Amino acid sequence: MAERERLDCVIIGYNEPPFEVYESFLRRYGEDSEAYRDLKFSFIDVDGKKLNYIDLLNYVCSSAQEKSGGGTANDTFKTCDIPNLAAVYLTHYLRKRGFEARYINLFQYEMDRLAQYLAEEPLCVAITTTLYVVNFPVHEMIEFIRKHNRKVKIIIGGPLIANHARNYQDDGFKTALADLGADIYVIEAQGEFTLSQIVSRLKNGESLSEIPNIAYFEDGGFHRTRVLPETNVLDENFIDWGMFSTEDLGPTLQTRTARSCAFKCSFCNYPTRAGKLTLASLETVERELDSMRDLGYVKNVVFIDDTFNVPLPRFKDLCRLMIKKKYRFNWFSYFRCSNSDEEAIDLMAESGGRGVFLGVESGSPQILTNMNKAATVDKYARGIEMLRKREIMTFASLIFGFPGETTETIGETINFIRSAEPDYYRIQLWYCEPGTPIELQREKYGINGEGFLWSHHTMDSLEAMDHIEKAFLTIKESTWLPQWSFDFWTIPYLLGKGLSLSQFKEIMTWAQKLLALEIASISERKKEPLQRAYLQSLIERVRSWNQAIE
Repeated sequence: MAERERLDCVIIGYNEPPFEVYESFLRRYGEDSEAYRDLKFSFIDVDGKKLNYIDLLNYVCSSAQEKSGGGTANDTFKTCDIPNLAAVYLTHYLRKRGFEARYINLFQYEMDRLAQYLAEEPLCVAITTTLYVVNFPVHEMIEFIRKHNRKVKIIIGGPLIANHARNYQDDGFKTALADLGADIYVIEAQGEFTLSQIVSRLKNGESLSEIPNIAYFEDGGFHRTRVLPETNVLDENFIDWGMFSTEDLGPTLQTRTARSCAFKCSFCNYPTRAGKLTLASLETVERELDSMRDLGYVKNVVFIDDTFNVPLPRFKDLCRLMIKKKYRFNWFSYFRCSNSDEEAIDLMAESGGRGVFLGVESGSPQILTNMNKAATVDKYARGIEMLRKREIMTFASLIFGFPGETTETIGETINFIRSAEPDYYRIQLWYCEPGTPIELQREKYGINGEGFLWSHHTMDSLEAMDHIEKAFLTIKESTWLPQWSFDFWTIPYLLGKGLSLSQFKEIMTWAQKLLALEIASISERKKEPLQRAYLQSLIERVRSWNQAIE
């Protein structure tokens, strides 16, 4: 094989362990623990098998097909089954610099492909950690890699490593990394340039010691190099999607037009990690969207910018660009109602905007102030109303238990959801994360604990969890979307798989009824016939859709 063609780096996008493994992992903390109770909002127990929403969807579709005489279908839907943006971006970045790089999108479903790549003796495997808060999803991948190739160097970067670097010092940090079991760790918010340097030095047989922003184990020793922040230019590193084969992509793609966030919410450390808000030019965005259009089959685009409509004039220009170019994509994004107006939402609808993720967080003015949210409840309500009139789907993400939260402020949030009526919503327990700005106010609010287990002057985590359960069973004006294995970004994925928005809504409505049977903790004697009836109704509806298509 020619030097140019040798496989230099394999990048792994995401590993979601089988749900039963993760459920069992959290159950060890106790079924009454906050973490497990939070997970319960994401699955339904059917005949002793715990099904997350993707599993439920596959169960229903398979049952509908079986009832139609078509046998039992294989899993139709997969969690996170759209190209992982971090993996695609890093692969593209390395390829543009002359390296032979390939990516694995979903570890659980692509083990055979990964084994084939490892048999080609690549120089290294890079694991991204965008969605991990604990080590154990990485353990499974590293065990697999070591089993199939003992010599390949394993590199890990991303938020998980950044969190360890922030939370641990010296020997503690070394221990946390040693537990992961890789060889090289990238400690940099961006990290793509660092990765390219690692691959280059491995390829040339050179020492890693001069590469900034890494830690590594070598010859029985642990080494950490100097810090030198990266400044990768967005306009020079957009993705040309034509560089990837059709079989690796699909009808739904993700992209970004900016890095970091313009706001400094006190529960979030992302702006601190990512630095100053940086924007790609309109010309760069146009070139990337053109490459998506030229594929000929892209139907949905997800913009993952934390604040897609900031600054507002640029956002309007982006919408005008998409209108002018007639891309015909449906698009979905994060959206800030406080940074919008009628013209912007008109442009959204005309340019293909079909759904937005709203980080509402609270319906209480006082809690929004505590969160340092640059928004008001009235602007949220007005924004949702304007979006609804233009048939742009809304999902409101909320937090219960933030410092200062009381029964009264939670009541304000519940009233907001019921009056504003976003299409979908979710309430999460406040996660007390080290390194967020609210950490500096621990004494002011009397904050104790961390993670899902905490207390402060006005509430503790168990009480907040009780409020979430009560709210879920009370709110009927909006439909619940779970977090685990199924998020707002699953909607464009499912649209790409052939579901309509109305079909998705109907499925989620029945799923909420099924989930309510679990959360309400009614007796098995009462639960079983109701669950059977709900499932049967949902199966029949899906069967009728299939028959209409046939």
